[in-house]
Amino acid sequence: MPVTLEEAKKNTQDKLSPFVIDEFRKSNFLMNNLTFDDCVSPQGGGATMTYSYTRLTTQPTAEFREVNHEYAPQEVTKDRQSVDLKIFGGSFQIDRVIADMGGITNEVTLQMQQKIKAASALFNDTVINGDSATNANTFDGLEKAVAGSSTEYTPSTIIDLSTSDMIDKNYKYFLDALDEFLMGLDGTPSFIGGNLKLIAKIRACARRAAMYQTTKNDLGQQIESYAGIPLVNFGAKPGSNIDVVPVKTADGTDQGCTSLYAARFGLDGFHAVSPAGALPVKQWLPDYKTSGAVKTGEVELVAAVVLKATKAAAVMRNIKVQ
Repeated sequence: MPVTLEEAKKNTQDKLSPFVIDEFRKSNFLMNNLTFDDCVSPQGGGATMTYSYTRLTTQPTAEFREVNHEYAPQEVTKDRQSVDLKIFGGSFQIDRVIADMGGITNEVTLQMQQKIKAASALFNDTVINGDSATNANTFDGLEKAVAGSSTEYTPSTIIDLSTSDMIDKNYKYFLDALDEFLMGLDGTPSFIGGNLKLIAKIRACARRAAMYQTTKNDLGQQIESYAGIPLVNFGAKPGSNIDVVPVKTADGTDQGCTSLYAARFGLDGFHAVSPAGALPVKQWLPDYKTSGAVKTGEVELVAAVVLKATKAAAVMRNIKVQ
């Protein structure tokens, strides 16, 4: 049965799993809100965990007809897709001497939290930039899924939001373009995402148009939104300060432009997949009850994301933020 991490936490038996799951939920909007379709079973002797699905690429049509005339037949176009679940996470090691000194609880907690932070950052990076053709150990992300589709929108001219003056000048045009872009999806998107600079610019535009709201989720975190759609900063790649969504060149020159992503969560839209009958998140604490000076702790996820309909996700290019 498809579940969110919040629902999965209720089925855990040990005391550590709820803590680890909540750490992932607190550190990552996507992980807290994506539905995990936990239905993938190992195949080929357990070596492969593949999720196969159909992605709709066109929309259905309808028409009027005359008496004694037939409708013109039309079928939606679909592509057969599949994704393999991928394993990712990290480990840490702590010497037993630290345990003897009474610092083990705090140190394990710190190291576990930092590994969760890194795995969470890796998930965000892969959700956007993942490409199994260049790295077989990753799943494909939204950038690959929407590139060249009808939901990849590039304004004819760069929208300049680089300074406060330019925001004052262009915010109405930007919000009009943003609304038109969002209406190109097959439903209300579940988030608007990008890098920190872009989210700050959208916030500034939304405030000027009285379209900025803040609410608190069940974890007590403040969620910013534009017209009720959450604004998500995808943050930096793991172990670095490099943005998941870069500010990069456009048209061959350095113009400080970036991209904006949006997607609709749902089992018929954008969702995650995980192994059947198992939590997508697992953890192991260092075991100091056996011999060995240095013990290892680990956190690990087995998951991937899928896009069931091309119009359930979109990207908007050429937004100048610096």
